[in-house]
Amino acid sequence: MSTRESVQIPDDRDFNNFRTECNSDAGWSQTYNKSGLVVWIQVLEVERSLHKIKCRMECKDIAADTLYDVLHDIEYRKKWDTNVIETFDIGKLTVNSDVGYYAWKCPKPLKNRDVITLRSWLPTGADYIIMNYSVKHPKYPPRKDLVRAVSIQTGYLIQGRGAKSCSITYLAQVDPKGSLPKWVVNKSSQFLAPKAMKKMYKACLKYPDWKQKHNPHFKPWLFPEQSTLPSVALSELSIQHADSLENIDESSLSETKDDRGEGSDEDSIN
Repeated sequence: MSTRESVQIPDDRDFNNFRTECNSDAGWSQTYNKSGLVVWIQVLEVERSLHKIKCRMECKDIAADTLYDVLHDIEYRKKWDTNVIETFDIGKLTVNSDVGYYAWKCPKPLKNRDVITLRSWLPTGADYIIMNYSVKHPKYPPRKDLVRAVSIQTGYLIQGRGAKSCSITYLAQVDPKGSLPKWVVNKSSQFLAPKAMKKMYKACLKYPDWKQKHNPHFKPWLFPEQSTLPSVALSELSIQHADSLENIDESSLSETKDDRGEGSDEDSIN
């Protein structure tokens, strides 16, 4: 995905390559293993703390299709994802690909980031894949108040484990644009990533009840004819090359007490 020179919609080979990497152990260093949740990292550039991260969580009492719905449902994400600043769909490309915007809070004192991504999804029997990579859209240039990051490849592999349980693997290679302090990698892999996965798990448990009260039959990721998004032509998009964006040096910043997004999420879903 990272070698593409033009914007293309992923094909079966891309989905298979993503699945293979999710299931591969080669080159990964385990940083966390507790209560059915494992995190690995792969350091790519030591100087900039550039790395890949992979998390795998066993989800008891959650069906694979429920987890798939939760990852797609943008209105629900605004309820449970306390890291989100703003997120919205820009337009659809095909029945299983679209373009979207996501801005998120970074650990203090780092600047917050945002991305524009081309997202594709593929249900295959009991398994599901959702993955994305960064693109440029002429109507959504970088904002002054945020650092435009680059998703080289990010996604989820959901694997069904019978009727009422599944596992999810999250794999991300994101260039945050800039030099990050070393503590960020440790905090991400040992604290922030596990916390985010646990939050997703809790959100999945509450989703069926929430969805019953909020447009229960509206699932355009399953029923594309329901989509009200405008169509986007591939020709409107271009590859977001990391080296074309501004670099910022945050490598000397010290960790501070992070109180952003730390509010209780127990009461945020209703």
